[in-house]
Amino acid sequence: MLIALSAVFVVVYAAIALEHPIRIDKSASALFGAGLLWSIYAVVGHDHEGIAEQLRETIGTTAGIIFFLMGAMTIVEVIDAHDGFEIITSQIRTKKLTTLMWLVCGVTFFLSAALDNLTTAIVMVSLIGKLLDKQSDRLLFAAMIVIAANAGGAWSPIGDVTTTMLWIGGQITALEIVKALFLASVVNMLIPLLVVSYQLRGKTFTAPELERRGEDFTPAFERNVIFTLGVAVLILVPAFKAVTHLPPFMGILFGLGTLWLAGEVIHRRKQPQERKQLTVAHALTQIDLSSIVFFLGILLSVATLEHTKILTALAGWLDQTIGRTDAIVIALGLLSAIVDNVPLVAASMGMYAMAQYPPDSFLWEFIAYCAGTGGSILIIGSAAGVAAMGIEKIQFIWYMRRISGLALLGYFSGAAVYILQYRMFH
Repeated sequence: MLIALSAVFVVVYAAIALEHPIRIDKSASALFGAGLLWSIYAVVGHDHEGIAEQLRETIGTTAGIIFFLMGAMTIVEVIDAHDGFEIITSQIRTKKLTTLMWLVCGVTFFLSAALDNLTTAIVMVSLIGKLLDKQSDRLLFAAMIVIAANAGGAWSPIGDVTTTMLWIGGQITALEIVKALFLASVVNMLIPLLVVSYQLRGKTFTAPELERRGEDFTPAFERNVIFTLGVAVLILVPAFKAVTHLPPFMGILFGLGTLWLAGEVIHRRKQPQERKQLTVAHALTQIDLSSIVFFLGILLSVATLEHTKILTALAGWLDQTIGRTDAIVIALGLLSAIVDNVPLVAASMGMYAMAQYPPDSFLWEFIAYCAGTGGSILIIGSAAGVAAMGIEKIQFIWYMRRISGLALLGYFSGAAVYILQYRMFH
């Protein structure tokens, strides 16, 4: 069974990677693969009740991520419908691509640490759609946003789900992880950024010609209120989680409901046809449901590898074959570019005892870095990458050819910086 599941996953992954040459939508491949993997697991497995319980558990976890993604994308659409991003775009005076690239990556890096890499990627990729007219420029910026968002999320206890897992599990503490990984994460982003900046030197950009709805349709007051409230909702999700101890998706749905209610009050005196384009109900029809389905299929597919202990066995094999802790963690980070980093980190947390590796030890800090940034190497290796892929229609092969090498260079450079820093101060 394990061989069959592994083979099916490899074929499905290849179909996703070769989406455009074979002309089969990646969402179809991911959803079909999820159904086939779980069917094989259910038919061949003996504990049918146990498998059903695992599926229910997986659905619960996956639904939380899907709801969060849908909520964040809808909030961005509502802000966009009110021309809210103009508040930011109107303040950008430069016409140089290199200057804009540094500005966007810098904001993404620190915003990701305060929010999380998924939300930040959605907001920033949506923003550059309002700034750049050429698709080639938007694709390059979206790819760099993925790298910056994952790098920014790695050094913050709330910036990436795997770092949060280690923080909640007691393997790391908030202040120590910031001190340990900040420099390595900066280098992880900086190396690809320098290369791309060199490639873009001397180039300028033009903003797209957007359809103007008129000042009387979205007055400045309405635009400012919706923008401020929408951004506040996104920023306050980590605080909501800290206070209520509820999952982040509940915070984003609560915030979406608040934004919806505020919009209804603001537009209540307008004619139905006039207010239709500004409602949350309309924004829900504008989000890319195909990308949501793709994300669902990927998460469900990887879950079978987790429940059948394939990932745990792989981690154990790495431990026996490689032996060196730093090399094993680097390998796990590279593996997180192919499969979801959450089950990989979960397997690692189960493999290594806290008695042997106490909180804030080399192992846990390095896992936080490698698992958080390794996903940038391939476009579907992180939630931020999948979100950007859906918004800007990034091709898997294009990303692999143009960006994967840069991300790999940044990954190893940051890893070297962390190891050197650890040896100097320990």
